[in-house]
Amino acid sequence: MRIIISPAKQMCVDTDAFACTELPVFMEKTEILKDWISGLSYEEQKALWACNDKIAKQNAERFADMDLHRNLTPALLAYDGIQYTYMAPAVFEDGQFDYVQEHLRILSGFYGVVKPLDGVVPYRLEMQAKAAVAGYRNLYDFWADDLYREVMDDSQGQASRHSRVLINLASKEYSKCIEEYLQPGDRYITCVFGEVHAGKVVQKGVYAKMDRGEMVRFMAGIQAEEPEQIKAFNWSGYQFDESRSSDTEYVFIRKKIPGKWRG
Repeated sequence: MRIIISPAKQMCVDTDAFACTELPVFMEKTEILKDWISGLSYEEQKALWACNDKIAKQNAERFADMDLHRNLTPALLAYDGIQYTYMAPAVFEDGQFDYVQEHLRILSGFYGVVKPLDGVVPYRLEMQAKAAVAGYRNLYDFWADDLYREVMDDSQGQASRHSRVLINLASKEYSKCIEEYLQPGDRYITCVFGEVHAGKVVQKGVYAKMDRGEMVRFMAGIQAEEPEQIKAFNWSGYQFDESRSSDTEYVFIRKKIPGKWRG
């Protein structure tokens, strides 16, 4: 069983907390992207990143001096977003890093697929960016089915009954890289976190990011090895809703507090 999550736009450098175990698996394709972005003019880079001047200048400098093999930060500490804050890897207990290293995969427009302890450098490249690189129309075409094949767990032996299972905690921008290539026999489960309004389940982006991070930490804490175990998730007031869930979607509902989304 594997878990997929999105990266974060903001990144930081921490070369001291943990040692990187290896490099991401698709380094040859990452080098192609690095060289292509470095060869763009500043205005072309800014348009690619769809950001303000401050962020564009920061990332232009990053790509101008980028070395993909030095001053690396473990990916789980490098991404600095809401989901990662609520995952709280800096306070993982014994066994939790081992668990996420085996089960968790981060999808990335730049690196493709990243394991938690893979060494990465700060970059900016969203999967939906208009990057016509190496003859491809965009990054979805550039990566094709590489990401699906890499994240799909094909375990053999005792664990085989839980192989070809993906728990989707990624945003649509990234999960579509996987969904397009799913095969018969794959079990793909998307977790939905929301509140009920007028009979409908409503999600808000920032809270979904928080809850996805908490779900990863919860799964690492209980060392989850099968999907049914995550139904016990009850953090931040959420409960699994059997009536609204299916084999492909696990729905977690938080009781609405008047005037608030979270207590």
